[in-house]
Amino acid sequence: MGLRPNLLSRRSAGIASTSFALLLGAVTAGYVPAHAAPADGHHAAGHAESAECAPVDAHAKVKARPGGVNAHDPNHLTEAQVLARENELDELVHERMRRAGAAGLTSAAPASIAVPVAVHVIQENSTRAGGNIPDSMIYSQIDVLNQSFSGETGGAATAFTFQLQSINRVTNPSWYPIIKDSSAERSMKTSLRTGGMETLNVYLGDLSSGLLGWATFPERSLNDMDGVVVLSESLPGGTATNYNLGDTGTHEVGHWLNLYHTFQRGCRGSGDGVSDTPAEASPAYQCPTGRDTCSAPGLDPITNFMDYTYDSCMYEFTPGQASRMLTAWNVYRA
Repeated sequence: MGLRPNLLSRRSAGIASTSFALLLGAVTAGYVPAHAAPADGHHAAGHAESAECAPVDAHAKVKARPGGVNAHDPNHLTEAQVLARENELDELVHERMRRAGAAGLTSAAPASIAVPVAVHVIQENSTRAGGNIPDSMIYSQIDVLNQSFSGETGGAATAFTFQLQSINRVTNPSWYPIIKDSSAERSMKTSLRTGGMETLNVYLGDLSSGLLGWATFPERSLNDMDGVVVLSESLPGGTATNYNLGDTGTHEVGHWLNLYHTFQRGCRGSGDGVSDTPAEASPAYQCPTGRDTCSAPGLDPITNFMDYTYDSCMYEFTPGQASRMLTAWNVYRA
């Protein structure tokens, strides 16, 4: 697969509607636990360990903004973290299925899940260089999310739409730049986060360590840290060259909805826990058409929103990713 088809014209044409029915009880449709072998033979059982099969380094370097310093991506997990998350997800899925079976729930879920979005613009001062981006960039980012998750850009349609609820501007030099895992980040989120598990809180500003963004994965109970942090200049029309079409936001919201990187487990096992994303040994950068780093079927998914390629290169989620996000929504955020 090459560059996303007709990206700019599609994005300027408006938002496509999503209309497909999903059964409330069918939370496991297309769902593949990350510790289970995928049905499509991504990786044969008992395949011998090799350099190709080694897991991606737990300290894999992040998709860095232009001029940034390569840093560890906080959304790239260790094997132990993946196993713990997948075991929890399995437990919650089975718990929900038992409850649904006992209650005899067979009604159809809404054709679309509207996610309320609260945006917090963190500024050092009132200048653009100090983080004061215009509202128009935020509106454009919401448009990009809706286009990406609807399948309008060329991928699978998901159940999710995004509705901007508020823009909150905060001038606080002590929170700027936003530093991952700092006391300032905790103070910022504890002070500003709004809504319940279903509310997407997005924090925009300059970021530390060359990061383009990070997100929290869903948890059993609401955590004040829950949300997505995105480099403000990666929004559509921003100054982050090659990363200014809004797909950093799409990527981080994917994590918020429980997607891993496409290369999470390299060529091993079930990889990212989704059966229809081809195995990928390591992150892809720029747009390396034809890249194939694993012996399993399929070229590397360089056009997938959960890889590290340029915004102009990525345009899709797969049906399996759409299913995994819906499963996670049903058991964590619904």
